[in-house]
Amino acid sequence: MLDRRAVVNRLLARRGDDLVIAGLGAPAWDVAAAGSDDRNFYLWGGMGGAAMVGLGLALARPERRVRVVTGDGEMLMGLGSLATIAQLRPRNLAIIVLDNGRFGETGMQPSHTAGVTQLVGVARACGFPLTFDVESEQALEECADAIHDAVDLMFARIGIAPDAPPRVLPERDGVQLKKRFRAALGLG
Repeated sequence: MLDRRAVVNRLLARRGDDLVIAGLGAPAWDVAAAGSDDRNFYLWGGMGGAAMVGLGLALARPERRVRVVTGDGEMLMGLGSLATIAQLRPRNLAIIVLDNGRFGETGMQPSHTAGVTQLVGVARACGFPLTFDVESEQALEECADAIHDAVDLMFARIGIAPDAPPRVLPERDGVQLKKRFRAALGLG
């Protein structure tokens, strides 16, 4: 299993002008640890909504690449969103799921991905044209390159160790986050 912070650092290293939606909890902390950026939007208390926020942003700003970084628990809660996203097929959207097989926000109980649920299989069945199931450094490199170079909708599930690195808390004020993100989009 891969180190979550190293994974997120690698996936955001060549982000260019991409917009990043960070899911609830640990994914937000991981994105914040990779570096504060006004093009990061952190979801606080929006469990299950990261993929759909990413969809809305990708549809509204088709000229910008959008990366959603979320966890397995949140993706499981918003599983139906994958069908809608695949149906609309925004070519500028990448859904990245950090999968530790645990519900990290509620005590590290095993999630369904620790059992029989295969998120990549679900994404493929919904119609995602590009999917990655990452379990090694080499596969991570291939995935990071694909995210950087992608010209179509993609889904990546990345197996990470079930650890709890120190929290790096990003801005928590929703109004400030919105203003900062809007300014980064040139919306004042």
